[in-house]
Amino acid sequence: MAFDFKKEYKEFYMPKNKPEIVTVPKANYIAVRGKGDPNEVDGAYQRAINVLYAVAYTLKMSYKTDHTIEGFFEYVVPPLEGFWWQSGADSVDYSDKSSFNWISVIRLPDFITKDDFNWAVETASKKKKLDCSSAEFLTIDEGLCVQIMHHGSYDDEPATIALMDAYLEQNGYENDMTGGRLHHEIYLSDPRKTAAEKQKTVIRHPIKKIP
Repeated sequence: MAFDFKKEYKEFYMPKNKPEIVTVPKANYIAVRGKGDPNEVDGAYQRAINVLYAVAYTLKMSYKTDHTIEGFFEYVVPPLEGFWWQSGADSVDYSDKSSFNWISVIRLPDFITKDDFNWAVETASKKKKLDCSSAEFLTIDEGLCVQIMHHGSYDDEPATIALMDAYLEQNGYENDMTGGRLHHEIYLSDPRKTAAEKQKTVIRHPIKKIP
């Protein structure tokens, strides 16, 4: 049976419906950076996702090619994730999606090296006739975070985030969204196939203990 990150690392992909504190280990990702409204038809965000999946599935199916990845085992491509921020803002203003900055990512198994990644970008570009040069091999070390499972529309996230903020205040923590530590979402539902009220999204925020 193929390795499934969601099942093997439930503590990071399947949190409860109430806030919880976790320490997220360092991991490698396929990443594409951009700016703008993610709902724009054929916009930068949609194109970024096409690139991410092209590279991700090229790596997943590499065992059927002449490229050998040391330590490879079959796995399920992990869910799409996104890091979001708006310049000059400590929180996310969902009414102004055009000002979003984002880094869209898909997690990589630990056995995939930078050389393997470079091979996949080149191969996907040729086979898919898609420019995948915007993809980068990115290592992220999230560290101490609070997370929760959000049910429903992305636009309804502020109410869920308020629960997270209240939990932090009650337990002596505060948000630490500075520098590279960002609002993080993991998408467990395909919005093209799932009604908004039934969507599941992991929301994760970097935090620190209040001195």
